[in-house]
Amino acid sequence: MEKEQVPQDDENLLEGKFAVVKYALDKNGKYVKVPSVGWEPENVALKQAWEVINEKVETARKRVLSGEVSPLAYWIEKNMMDEKLVGDYMGFSKWKVKEHLNPKVFSALPEDVLKKYSEVFKITVEELTKIA
Repeated sequence: MEKEQVPQDDENLLEGKFAVVKYALDKNGKYVKVPSVGWEPENVALKQAWEVINEKVETARKRVLSGEVSPLAYWIEKNMMDEKLVGDYMGFSKWKVKEHLNPKVFSALPEDVLKKYSEVFKITVEELTKIA
């Protein structure tokens, strides 16, 4: 693809804040970096992926509010993480994190553990424990 042919789709999911680098040939036949705001198939795929992510976050929020799981489940989904990754950040096994998904277990966690979770998610302890 030549430099002038790099797609610049107007429906930019990045809202003009970012561009993706594509490689294209310049008029001398050398590859150069060209910023692109995307092209339609890429933007459609990204939009669909974000819809799935947002649905998972909303499902987790509803499960927290119904008392099925602890607020930890919401923050794991919101940050696109899993129990293993959170456990790695916390220094816990994924099984310990799964245990903390139980609302009764979560409500009994000591303040230092809640603080550490809040640091992992870059939120306050109050945000960690209160889901609206």
